[in-house]
Amino acid sequence: MAIVRVGFLELWVRDLERSLEFYEGLLGFRLERREGETAYLRGYEEREWSLKLTQAPFPAVRALGFKVDGEEALEGLLAWARDQGLPHREEADWGRPRILRVQDPFGYPLAFYFRSEKLPRMLQEYHLHRGPGVLRIDHLNLFSPEVDRATRYYQEALGFRLTEYTEDEAGRLWASWLHRKGNVHDVAFTNGEGPRLHHFAYWLPDPLAILKAADILAGARRTGQIERGPGRHGISNAMFLYLRDPDGHRLELYTSDYLTVDPDLPPVRWSLDDPRRQTLWGHKTPRSWFLEGSLLLDLEGKPLPTRPSPLAGIPEHVT
Repeated sequence: MAIVRVGFLELWVRDLERSLEFYEGLLGFRLERREGETAYLRGYEEREWSLKLTQAPFPAVRALGFKVDGEEALEGLLAWARDQGLPHREEADWGRPRILRVQDPFGYPLAFYFRSEKLPRMLQEYHLHRGPGVLRIDHLNLFSPEVDRATRYYQEALGFRLTEYTEDEAGRLWASWLHRKGNVHDVAFTNGEGPRLHHFAYWLPDPLAILKAADILAGARRTGQIERGPGRHGISNAMFLYLRDPDGHRLELYTSDYLTVDPDLPPVRWSLDDPRRQTLWGHKTPRSWFLEGSLLLDLEGKPLPTRPSPLAGIPEHVT
């Protein structure tokens, strides 16, 4: 299961023009292709598209994409899906001739690919950079009513490594951060009603870019779309700013976490009620951050049913 990293996200949006005004116009994502009611975007470091927006009747998440290290890895994942009896199918998309879509045992709509058309290198075309300078997709965070089971499965079946985790005084797991690419996470599981997407994150070049993003939203009179931050997480040590796009999908602008490539790196434990774990400094986390998320779709494009978590409640320090 040679997963390299998180690769892309596919969102359904209600108004593509409005979404492009947010992602391309305000945040500076590069629009690489437009096909009717679908748009493909990327950050300035990326050689492949990483965000696909499709106009649809309601907002949702169609695919959580991961890049693998070759066609043999895709064959291995196909064998895994067949062996586990998971819903799956193969399809193609712009610049990606083979994508394996799999509904994992928890309902998450995963998509795996290797070959991808390489787009022109834009990293050093600084005169063309817009907005805060979004560079690349960094991670996905998923609401789960069974964080412990999902975490173990992603470690054992898909080869992810645990970097940090949150548990309560009874030793119950409330959240986990897992990686493949060598920083804090490619995917995280957060306790809550699920399966749903909590947020997706893009890497910015430095902390000043986080502040610039806040300034851009303020200048555009769009501070209502800033849900949380700027601040620094205790978990991951990263600087952050959380935004809500026009459909309510939560986007994190993220930078300055740390290297995790050592195979024997010990994971960091956080107590559930330690206020420093979510906010090392900055304003308290709003309740919406713990409760609201994006619907996921099954392989047929139907909303996945969700269920509450048996671990009820949110940290005591939340506003």
